[in-house]
Amino acid sequence: MKSVFRTDCGKIREHNEDNGGVFTKEGYVLAVVADGMGGEQAGEVASALALESLTGDWETTDISGDEAAVADWLKKSVKRANKYIYNYANAHAECRGMGTTIVAALCEKDRVTIANVGDSRCYILREGGAFMQVTEDHSLVNQLMKSGQLSEEDADRHPMKHMLTRALGTEEDTAIDVTTISWSSGDCLILCSDGLSNMVPPQAIVEVLSWEGTLEEKAERLIALANEAGGLDNITITIVENDDGGEQ
Repeated sequence: MKSVFRTDCGKIREHNEDNGGVFTKEGYVLAVVADGMGGEQAGEVASALALESLTGDWETTDISGDEAAVADWLKKSVKRANKYIYNYANAHAECRGMGTTIVAALCEKDRVTIANVGDSRCYILREGGAFMQVTEDHSLVNQLMKSGQLSEEDADRHPMKHMLTRALGTEEDTAIDVTTISWSSGDCLILCSDGLSNMVPPQAIVEVLSWEGTLEEKAERLIALANEAGGLDNITITIVENDDGGEQ
């Protein structure tokens, strides 16, 4: 598998509250994107704590087993991250109420297990050109769309577009969506914060991912497109490509 991680402050925000990375071991790749929130600089604390907790589990746990066992590990690990952030916020008055989105993908040769809370997304571009959003946004706007109260066009302009219905660390316990999908050689996974997904339409993402450039060039081009569209938020991207056992 080949992978790249990039993050950018954008053109408006003074601080980058996003975090993430790509971590490899023993045939596994763990990709993470977290978009913090909470005022002042508490958002970047929350996203950093999420990454610290998740990678701590990653480094100390033997991750192996069938699909159910891997999914269970990832879900429990994200739950531990939630509790870690929540306890830290309660112990530090300046961080009360902070939280973060998270999307984490545990990639193996023939399957990917994805956990998410909030509106950071995971997409997959299949070798044949099919592109789909794997995760579901935990946001007010998405709830209104699902209930038929809001059209997709109106959702793009909704004043409460950034309001989340679920986040990591804001409550002692939170529901975590976990999905397992198959993938094969030539498929490409992209995880991103809403600084990309709100600024760059899906077709433009597909065009960049389908380009012949390197993963690094593709990530930089996507960030440039988000900034060209206004750069209203921090922009964070992780791309993982299944190249059928090639170098990481």
